[in-house]
Amino acid sequence: MRTQRQVLCDVMLAAGQCGTWLTLQELAQLTCYGEASISAQLRHLRKPQYGAFVLEKRRREMDEVLRAEELGAVWEYQLQRGMRVAVRRGPERSGAGRMAMSLVC
Repeated sequence: MRTQRQVLCDVMLAAGQCGTWLTLQELAQLTCYGEASISAQLRHLRKPQYGAFVLEKRRREMDEVLRAEELGAVWEYQLQRGMRVAVRRGPERSGAGRMAMSLVC
């Protein structure tokens, strides 16, 4: 049986291949999971133990007619595979270089 996180990961990666951004409401309609649960699972996907995916978030552009004050912002998301690479930073006070982890798509 596939977990909720695996289902969301597959849906988001497939949408990303088409350049599609999805809102929590759209994901809930596609997967039948609750929006709060989806949001939590998307946060988990950024963690190294769950794939270290890159989760992008942006405000959805809406027609002015729909942009009433009571609606507030609508956010949409896109998931991309990321990979961890070591990046050497400049010398610290001690004079030794320091390694840091960074995400590169």
